[in-house]
Amino acid sequence: MPHSKAITRALLLIAISLYTAFSAGPFAWTAMLSFRTTSEISKAPYAWPETFRWQKYVEAWTGSNYDTYFVNSMVITVLAVLVTTVVGAMAAHCLARYRFRGNRLIYFIIFSTIIFPPQITIIALFQTLVDYGLYNSRVGLILVYVSVQLPLTVFLLEGFFARLPQDLFDAARMDGYSDAEIFWKITVPIGMPAIVTTVILNTVHIWNEFLYAVVLISDESKRTLPLGIQKFMGDQLEDIGMIATGMMIAVIPIVIVYAIFSEKLIQGMTAGAVK
Repeated sequence: MPHSKAITRALLLIAISLYTAFSAGPFAWTAMLSFRTTSEISKAPYAWPETFRWQKYVEAWTGSNYDTYFVNSMVITVLAVLVTTVVGAMAAHCLARYRFRGNRLIYFIIFSTIIFPPQITIIALFQTLVDYGLYNSRVGLILVYVSVQLPLTVFLLEGFFARLPQDLFDAARMDGYSDAEIFWKITVPIGMPAIVTTVILNTVHIWNEFLYAVVLISDESKRTLPLGIQKFMGDQLEDIGMIATGMMIAVIPIVIVYAIFSEKLIQGMTAGAVK
């Protein structure tokens, strides 16, 4: 029996190691390429950098308008995620805790919108933003991201909030808590792992989103980082090393966010009934 357990653990370790190499390999390779010149890469594509050329990051940042793209993506992502999280958490709390006519119908409609591919909404969103004077604006793009990410946020949080013990809310009622106080002082602190999970998922999606941005933004000064990368790759078509540097500038913030909140993400993804 111990021998069988050892074999099982060894196989599991091998599987995890292979999956980790498969997932992290492209990132590590791109990171190495970002410090090398194209001529060095042509001679030895998989070699370790002989010299870490940090100045390439400075060149990419200052010479290709990356600072503008980065700031635009940062502002749009932070505001869109903030609004989505607050509104989504409130909506999920209401659907999970209050029973009213049409509750499940509203939940079903919200859930149904998740399955729609984003391509079918492009024309309608474009026309709506034009009609309201929000086309080619950061505010318009933020509102689009909020509307797109809100259904999934509500869906994930409602399932978690519904598992919270009703006794907590009954006790809060007896202590004289209002509906708003119950949400902010009971639901939000206990549901923080699930909330952080949605924050990370929404941040990754919005930060990397390209389709809506390329259709709804045309001014160079308002472009987000994915649009900047596309332009950067066109300008540096034959400079593989510089393209890798530009890609790393876009990826590093997401890696940092995940590294900081990874524990909360795991808690939120594996959370079951709260005792």
